[in-house]
Amino acid sequence: MIAFVQGPVMALAPGSAVVEVGGVGLAVQCTPTTLAALRLGEPAKLATSLVVREDSLTLYGFADEDERATFEVLQAAPGVGPRLAQAMLGVHSPEALRVAVAGGDERALIKVPGIGKAKAAKLLLEYKDKLGHPHGTVVPAQQPAAGAPAPWSEQLHAALVGLGYAPREAEEAVVAVTPEAEAQQRTDVGALLKAALRSLNRTR
Repeated sequence: MIAFVQGPVMALAPGSAVVEVGGVGLAVQCTPTTLAALRLGEPAKLATSLVVREDSLTLYGFADEDERATFEVLQAAPGVGPRLAQAMLGVHSPEALRVAVAGGDERALIKVPGIGKAKAAKLLLEYKDKLGHPHGTVVPAQQPAAGAPAPWSEQLHAALVGLGYAPREAEEAVVAVTPEAEAQQRTDVGALLKAALRSLNRTR
């Protein structure tokens, strides 16, 4: 098992990063939030989980051990798998998932792309005794102060800068996808990142 990777970030792309370890570039699948904290050429340490399939070896990376442990519980459930587990962590923190499961909150799970009402109900039962009790660290969501940038825009801007774009280019891309973000009932930073990259490619 590869417990973590540590080294300079050599490349960033929507959904993944390449970290150099001992002269070898390891591709690591990450959530948009994790990617937003990485910077090209700067050192990084990611907790990892290696998923082995008959035709592939895929390394998933996480900001900390709690995320990694939660991912391994999530993806072990019937009908989930690593990609859906990562999507769940892309929408909710580990603590938010523990709170949702403890409270039987189907609506929280339905916010994850690929999970409908029936599947959410099954997963609540599946995870009930596996995710553990909430630690009491979830802070109630607050509305942004008037005039303050929305959290998604800050995450998107940081992710674009991390991918090597100039801050001004990143700001223009954020403005370009703002109508799409405002139209979403649940802001999907990963989808917005892809849209922002498309807008940047069109202007080059």
